Formats: sequence, C-alpha cells, structure tokens
Amino acid sequence: MKSVVDGTCFKGIVPIENSVEGPVGITLDFLANQIDLNIEKEIIIPINHNLLIDKESNKENISVKDVKEVYSHSQALAQCQNYLEIHNIKTHFTLSTAAAAKSIKGVKKIGAIGTLKAAEIYGLDVLDRNIQDIKNNETRFVILSKNKSKITNNDKTSILFSLFEDNPGGLHDILGIFAENNVNLTKIESRPSKEGLGKYIFFVDFEGHQDNDIIKDILNIIETKTSFMKVLGSYPIAK
Repeated sequence: MKSVVDGTCFKGIVPIENSVEGPVGITLDFLANQIDLNIEKEIIIPINHNLLIDKESNKENISVKDVKEVYSHSQALAQCQNYLEIHNIKTHFTLSTAAAAKSIKGVKKIGAIGTLKAAEIYGLDVLDRNIQDIKNNETRFVILSKNKSKITNNDKTSILFSLFEDNPGGLHDILGIFAENNVNLTKIESRPSKEGLGKYIFFVDFEGHQDNDIIKDILNIIETKTSFMKVLGSYPIAK
C-alpha cells in the first residue's frame, strides 16, 4: 500500500475479508489510519492452501509427518488450524504467504503454507494440497490506487466513520439513513480506534456510487452526524 502512495507502484492488491476468518484487520487499520487511497475494484478469489517445502534442501523423500514447523500469514494459518493440530506442526507468522514461501528457501524440514504459484516462483515442492479446513473458502481482495472508478450502475461504496462520544443511539441514527433512502447495506464491521477502550471505527459497505445524487446526500448527512468520516471508494460489485 505504501508503494502505491509513494508512486513506486500504480496499483496495490490487498485482502480485506475472508469467508472463514472474517475481516483482515491489518488492511482495515491501514485504510483507516495510515493510507489515503481509493478502492478501485474488488475481486473475490477461491482460496486453496498448500503445504510447501524447499525441493533443493529436502531431496530425501520426506512426508508431512517430517515437517515440524511452518510459516505463513496469520489468516492462512487460522484457515488451516485443524490440519496443523492434527499433524502437530508449530506455526510462525509472516507478513504474507509469499513471504513465507520465500523464507523457507534453503531450509530443511520447515514448511510454508502458500499458493501453487508461490511454489512455482520460489522453486518449492508441494507436499500436500488443499489443506484448508473449509473447502468453500473465498477471500475478497480490493485494488487500491489514486484513481476513482466511474459509475457503472452496479456499484458499491465503502466508508468508515467514528461517532461522537456520549451519543446514545448514534450508530442506529446512521444506519437509519440508509433504510430511509432504500439503500442496501452489504457489510458493517467495527475496529478499535486505538484511542482507548470502547472507542471504535465503523466500516460500512453499501450499494450505490458516491457520485449518485442520493448517495451524495447520504454521505453529507453522515458527515454532520459523525466525528470523522472517510470515503474509501466506489467501485463495481464483483460478480
């Protein structure tokens, strides 16, 4: 994300929600507190996790029972929790599954959980395929850039906001605005604001584009009823 902000890259793709483990907290926190980019598009990808090992360092015929430790992103490890417990494999966190795959190059009997593409890129062997606990596993990714998407008439808008303190019914008032205008909410999440216990940032997705007149009016009203509001972007709804 930072490479898109500083111009090193034109676009960035980050996970934002998983069908098994829910929201990806680090992505939401960056969007809320550190990054000023637009969500340009969303992509929903079926997720298949695989147990990878370094082929050059493990030339002898080893099996899953020989792997005592594994590296991967926290979400991937959580999605394979039952598999890891059954095989008594110790886990280590990395920033991404790709970083995990890269980290085990030249290491014996240490595995990584990652994609078949990562195995291809880093010259790894696939020791076991599709090890995720739930087979119907999908992750929603968003494409971030400095550009705004045009109206397609099949759009979604993502916003975040914080409420004024000591405002009973504040969240109900905000959500009521959407109901009054017959606008469908597709997701609502809360994250700690990191400013103290009981203080939250709310992430809301809803149908419509921020350049539509009705959505413009809704956003203007929400801005007057919140202590902070940020539009993360309007973009086509993924099929």
